[in-house]
Amino acid sequence: MREPPDFLSAEAVLDAVRTHWPIAVDTIEHLPVGFGAHHWRVSSAGSPRLFVTLDRLGLRRTAESLEAAYTAANELAAAGLEFVAASVPDRQGRCTVPLAGGSVSCVPWTEGSPAGSGPIGSDDLARQNAEALARLHATAPPVGIPNWRPRVGSDFGSSLAEQLQDPWETGPYGERARTSLAQRIEAIRGWTEAYHELGRRAADRPWVPTHGESHTANQLLTDRGLVFVDWESLAVAPRERDLVTLVNSGYVDLAAPDWEMIELFDLEWRLSEVAEYADWFGRPHTGTASDRAAFDNLVMELERPGWTRPDDRTH
Repeated sequence: MREPPDFLSAEAVLDAVRTHWPIAVDTIEHLPVGFGAHHWRVSSAGSPRLFVTLDRLGLRRTAESLEAAYTAANELAAAGLEFVAASVPDRQGRCTVPLAGGSVSCVPWTEGSPAGSGPIGSDDLARQNAEALARLHATAPPVGIPNWRPRVGSDFGSSLAEQLQDPWETGPYGERARTSLAQRIEAIRGWTEAYHELGRRAADRPWVPTHGESHTANQLLTDRGLVFVDWESLAVAPRERDLVTLVNSGYVDLAAPDWEMIELFDLEWRLSEVAEYADWFGRPHTGTASDRAAFDNLVMELERPGWTRPDDRTH
């Protein structure tokens, strides 16, 4: 998130880290990075030690699913997947601690630069993506790893239409968001129907461990190579859950995907974003930088062209 949470002080986060993790730290700084969660850099004697995350609970994840995902990611790292940014267990051996209605987790601070915020920008990065994801997908699923399930229900379009009947006097973007959603409600119904049909077909495909949000914003370029961060969406699923970025960046040959499953997870991203932002703007908000970015993301997902297979594309 772009701004610190208004319901929790940095000092309270630092105190939680000191209390629950066996690592000496003395300073904390909020980082205006990512979206949907809050992040801090926690240091000791001026040196960064931990990257701390407060995950919100709700539409996408629960405290139980977060703990299961982060625990499974630690097991993947222990199995030799060096590109997994694993969590630091707390004094009780758990990866998450409840705080302010969410879950706090810590990973060791890693020096590096983000790989980007859109398509994969080079052949070398694409190759590193393909090789790392192939190793992940070939690894035996850890015990307790979550199973993928649809992020929105089959009635999402209908239930959303009901929520759009009355004005959203919730803040500066409320009515604008409601109008944008109402204008695309029939498309949302169609996306939802197609998504659940493809989800039913997914049961017949091989399922493997998947990161779930392996886009370039969740990749760090480091001295030791490519590192994937933010493993809260880790789940067993068809491998195409991790391949949409490769495909959309033009590296179909490296992905070798099942096209129906690519379409499934492209629809999943669009619908889960729409659902999250509909919930966001249906609630009180004040027009922060995060609100502005959320509204722009909502409009982009509503208006971007529908996914087509490469042999159907004109370029």
